[in-house]
Parts: sequence; C-alpha cells; structure tokens
Amino acid sequence: MEPYLRINFGADHPGRWNVSEIVMAISRQLKGRPAFEGCRLPPVRVLAHQLGVSKNTIHTAYEELKAQGLIESRNRKGLFVQTEQNFLDKIDDKVVPLTQMRSISNGAGTNNIRAAAINLSTVFIDPRLLPTKKLSDCFRSVLKTPGLTNFADPQGFSPLREKLAQRLNKRGIAAKAEHIIMTNGSQEALDLVCRSLKSKTIATENPAYSTGKALLEMNGLNIVGLPIRPFEGVQLQEWENLLKYRKPGLVYLTSSYQNPTGYSYSGEEMSKIIDWSIQYNFGILEDDWGSDMLSYSEFRPSLRALGGANVLYMNSFTKKLLPSLRIGYLLSNEENIQSLLYCKKISTVGVSSIIEAVLFEFLDRGYYDGHLKRVQQELDIRYKHCLDLLRTFMQSEVKWTAPGGGSCLWLELPKRISLGQLALALEKKKIIIHSSEHSFTDRPHLHGFKIGYAYLNKKEMQNAIEVLSATLQKL
Repeated sequence: MEPYLRINFGADHPGRWNVSEIVMAISRQLKGRPAFEGCRLPPVRVLAHQLGVSKNTIHTAYEELKAQGLIESRNRKGLFVQTEQNFLDKIDDKVVPLTQMRSISNGAGTNNIRAAAINLSTVFIDPRLLPTKKLSDCFRSVLKTPGLTNFADPQGFSPLREKLAQRLNKRGIAAKAEHIIMTNGSQEALDLVCRSLKSKTIATENPAYSTGKALLEMNGLNIVGLPIRPFEGVQLQEWENLLKYRKPGLVYLTSSYQNPTGYSYSGEEMSKIIDWSIQYNFGILEDDWGSDMLSYSEFRPSLRALGGANVLYMNSFTKKLLPSLRIGYLLSNEENIQSLLYCKKISTVGVSSIIEAVLFEFLDRGYYDGHLKRVQQELDIRYKHCLDLLRTFMQSEVKWTAPGGGSCLWLELPKRISLGQLALALEKKKIIIHSSEHSFTDRPHLHGFKIGYAYLNKKEMQNAIEVLSATLQKL
C-alpha cells in the first residue's frame, strides 16, 4: 500500500472539528505546493481517529475537496492530491451552456470610425472649442472640497439641482430642484422614463435618434413612428391619425434640431402636439438638447413651457461641454418623481458627486453662458460655411435642409444613388458618413444622411464636401 501524506492540524483547536474547518485546514496545506501533487491522502478511518470525529465527517470533507478540484479518487487506491493537468482535463470536460442573449443589428453604436478619417456625420462639437482649461480649474477647486469623494444622493448634487431649477425658471420653464434627477447623459434620462412607463407603446419621430430608438426597442416598447418630413414640415393630419388610433402612452420628441434631420418644430406644431396630448390622453417627454445650440439672439419656447409640468423634460451637457463628461438631467413633476427616482436608485444605488459638483462650479462662475455664446457664434459661422460649400459643389438634383443652426442638416440624394455604395466609396477616401437606415421605424421615406458641421473646421469641411461631390458624380 502506498504511504500517505501527513496532514497537520493545530493542536490548540478548541473543541470538536467540523467539516468546513477540516476542508480549510487541508486546503491551506495543499494549495501552492507542487511537491504534494499526486501524493496519497490519509484514509478516512485514519483521519477520523486522528481528529476524534466520525468517518462520515471526514468523508463529507473529502467530497468537498474533490468538488473543489484539490483531490481525486483513484479506483481501489484511495484519495490523492490532484495534479494540475488532471484538474485542467476535468475542467475541459464540462462546458456550461452559453447564456442566451438578444441578437443585435448593426445599428446604434456599432460604427467603427477610423481615427485618421473625417467623420462628416458626427453631431459632436469640435474639441478645440471646448472649455477644457476652465473645466480643469473647476475640477481642482472641487477636489479640495471635503466629503465629495463619498457616494451621494442618487437624485443628484443638491446645489446643482437648485442651480438648474433657477436657470430653467428664467427661461419660462417652471421647475423645482426636488423634481430634478441628475443622469448619466440624456440616454439614462430616457431609460429611466422607459422603464417607469405603464404603457408599452411609445411614439417618436421617424427617422429617430438612432441610439434612443435602440433603447426603446431594448426596453421592449412598441414604437409608433411619427414621420418627419424636413422639407415639408409636420403633416398634421397624418400625425393626428397615428396618435388617435395607435394610442401611445407617451410621445418622445426632440423640440429643437432633431437628430438626424436637424428639424425644429414651429410654434403651431408644438401647440398642436399639446392639444393632441389632452385630446388623446398621452404624456410627453421632451428632449431639449438643441435649445442651447440656437443662435444667441434666438428664442423658441419649449414644450414644457407650453404644456406645463406634466411634460417631462430632459437635457444634457455632454455634447456642449465635453463628450467624456456624461451628465444630463430629467425634470419631472410631483406625480411622477417618486417612480422615476425609485428606478434611478435601483439602477445606480449611489453616485459620485464630483462631476456634478464640477458642473455646478462651472455654472456658478458664469463660465457656461460665456462658453455657449462663443460656441453659438462659431457654429453659426460653420453652418453658413457648410451651406456655401453645398451650394458650390452639389449637383442640382441634391437638396438639403436649412435648420438655421445647431450641429447637423439632412442631405437628400436622388433615389438612383446607392447609399451603401456611396459610404464604401467615401470610406476608401477616408470620409465617413453614417447610414440612417436604423433611424427609421419602418421603410425609409427619406433617402440621404446627416451632415454635421460642428466638429470639422473650414478646411476639413471643404475637403469632405469636395470629395463627396466628386464621388456622387461617379455613382
């Protein structure tokens, strides 16, 4: 019979050994000691006698060690310390079934943009226009504030919510700090509303903001597409019929500079939407990200200002300050705030106040208004430059929207042009355009793509438009 390994147990152990203590004692001696691999362990009766416990106790402890892969049983020879190769072989024999997940399309968030390419469809602002120095100053100041490194109220940094409420009230939007929830950008605000909805039917623009549309689909909502025809405006009868007969519980709209068309609603259209919400009993969620992108002297009322506190309102600082500064907010009301806040608490538990405190500092010092004025002036210049280039280089059968500002417009192409072939041809010349096919809720009624003019400087924009024009002529 092969000799067995001597297992040492502490002599000062008080009382009777239990299974878990035996397992731990043996594990400590075997782990990390290659010299013990393949050695025989004491028989059950020997170890039971040594510790003064029953053979059942030792048998149970050995079974647990086998389950952990530390020891193995060899037929009629006893128990042995597992060798590494035998352990790996046994692991390979067991394959856990693959977790089944929903399939995804090549939609939102799947575009691979090469660093050296010019992205003609991005709605982000040129990083050279962003206030990184002033944001850094605010970061340094905030980090000196005690207590901000701890987790904080999931609703958000209270002084920031107070500041936002003040700013909204000055714009004619009735707001209270206790009705504001700070979010990780506008996408989280939309997600909170989607997950809090009783109704499973939601209406939104068609074409829609593709990442937002993907979020609606991920939440299992039935989407009613409200056609945006940027060259004609909202077809009021068409919209009313869809809202009347499809009965959405919520209508989600971007009131200024809708992505991807750049469309902004007229006062008449917004008034009609408010009237329909009363007549057909649906809520409204307004994404007002574009209001800060209006020309500095321009004013346009929001749906929240026109429809009152029952209109849910969201906005974001992400694109206007720093893409990596994912911060936005959701303005609710007395009736809905608790449901939304519960959803926020469940999903995040707690949040860090540092980023929110930095934004508060940035607003409180007056930096944001000065930054917006400079950005708006620069965007106006880039917008006009883009229009001049399109008038100069585009063929007569190509048309485009004139949103008046913002960060993007819609370029409509003749139906004979294959958008897929165009995208591939441009990519070879290091120009990227975003296909908008995933933005539509049904068969596309537009044939084109968005052009973003906020990110590219004049030279980059001219190069991109010239290449686009030359490529279109060859297709």
